[in-house]
Amino acid sequence: MIDPELPVGMRRASYQDWKQVGGITAEAFAEDPVNLWIFGNARAIRPLFMLMARDIYLKRGLCHIIGDEGATMWADEQADLRFPPLSLLKLMAAQMIHGSKGAMKRGMQAGQALVENHPTDPHIYLFAIGTRKSARGKGVGKGLLAPVLAEADRIGKPVYLENSNPVNTGFYNAHGFERLKLFYPGEDAPVMEAMWREPKTG
Repeated sequence: MIDPELPVGMRRASYQDWKQVGGITAEAFAEDPVNLWIFGNARAIRPLFMLMARDIYLKRGLCHIIGDEGATMWADEQADLRFPPLSLLKLMAAQMIHGSKGAMKRGMQAGQALVENHPTDPHIYLFAIGTRKSARGKGVGKGLLAPVLAEADRIGKPVYLENSNPVNTGFYNAHGFERLKLFYPGEDAPVMEAMWREPKTG
């Protein structure tokens, strides 16, 4: 995994930061159309991001945080992003308590759609970027992206993400991402936008 040079105020998250990384990204995605379609409410979304941070991205990928304002989860194309069995059981239990009817079924459908539409060419994968509500509009998201995109440019590697909220398309376009395709993570689901950024040279 890459190791970009980070500016003052931003650091690589350690495993002990999993609650912070998960909590920030869960708050950022609380009103996300696709996640609300899957889980039904913000309380049910939170366990997903907590477990993804703790059991996948802090172990097999790369996470950054800026204070308690923003966080990211990254991986490369070779990372195993599947839930460990115990984590999956914990997610299922959380959805039985907090999720809407059929949440796990929709979650499995969405997960399969992400796998089927994920590119196979070498790339850096941005699973999640988010800020606290109180930090929006302050340049935190831009600050989180900049070091990794600069490193991607330096090593000549593309970056891929799935945009699950159309209001974010302009933000990603401004940072060099272009639409690969649109796809649906399940029947009657909101659309997702697969986006790709070629490395900049010169």
